[in-house]
Amino acid sequence: MKPILQLYRGYANEQELIVMGHVFKRLYDYDFQKKNFKNASSIVNLFQVKTIENFDVYLKLGDSTIHTKTLDDGYFNFCIPLEKEFNFGWMEYEVSIKYKNEMITSTGSYIRPHKGNLGIISDIDDTFLVSHTNNLFKKIYILLFRNVNNRKVFNDVVSHYQALSKAGRNNKDEQNAFFYISSSEWNLYKFIVKFTKLHQLPRAVILLKDIKTGLADFLMSGRGDHNHKYEKIKHVLEFYPNLKYVLLGDDSQHDPVLYERICKIFPVTVKAVYIRQTGKKQKETTRTILKNLENLEVSVCYFKESSEAIRHSKSIGLIL
Repeated sequence: MKPILQLYRGYANEQELIVMGHVFKRLYDYDFQKKNFKNASSIVNLFQVKTIENFDVYLKLGDSTIHTKTLDDGYFNFCIPLEKEFNFGWMEYEVSIKYKNEMITSTGSYIRPHKGNLGIISDIDDTFLVSHTNNLFKKIYILLFRNVNNRKVFNDVVSHYQALSKAGRNNKDEQNAFFYISSSEWNLYKFIVKFTKLHQLPRAVILLKDIKTGLADFLMSGRGDHNHKYEKIKHVLEFYPNLKYVLLGDDSQHDPVLYERICKIFPVTVKAVYIRQTGKKQKETTRTILKNLENLEVSVCYFKESSEAIRHSKSIGLIL
């Protein structure tokens, strides 16, 4: 069987380009139109992929071709120094793998943000995608039995994100750098891309958790250790040190704690933190953390409805 090449959105700064993907032995395509049990089997299949380790991968960049190999879980990550000025905005890159005498080539995209002053990092589940993370059975039921067309975004979240995407930009073709960083696994990448396109959420670099290759892993999807999320957020802030950041999350899991750690390490970098309230009442622990962040002169908003978050963003001059 031919190996399958899957690319993800990459990103670049003045000195370096980072692009990544997986090589699969077996991959199930998620069918976005299937309903009920057919959608459930489609989702379960996403967690039964087979990857290929130590497989040769080639990145074409300008006139040169750069060679690497996949890691143990079939993942590859090119971190390439950029020697000449590239353009700004979204651009394409090309990766190939060899199978027998055939080259299998795929094209992905990466962003080099236009010079600006804002970067936006958002969680996914229960931040913009209604997921019911607090209720494991409900979360799994919805993931299995609601296809991408039947999944919901929170009211006004799209307006807020689109306004943040354009904040401080005079040119409508330029957007601020957006990152969706989640504890969901790479298995759900295509679902997330499709969902964000469907709802016209800003195009973003998506950074997820290591791929899972078994049914038992499916039940733990999005749970467990969230340290990878902290490391990825920290990496983005280090990669683009001149941006001011807006962090958006929710109180269902560990976002407030992770964001507090980030704000303490980058005391001049984070401009605002938004936390969505997912239960009937605000959490005392979250309120304490946000109070502490205000003490660090980070603007905070603990909100139930995105309309509150929009009003807050306007009040601090983040959006018009």
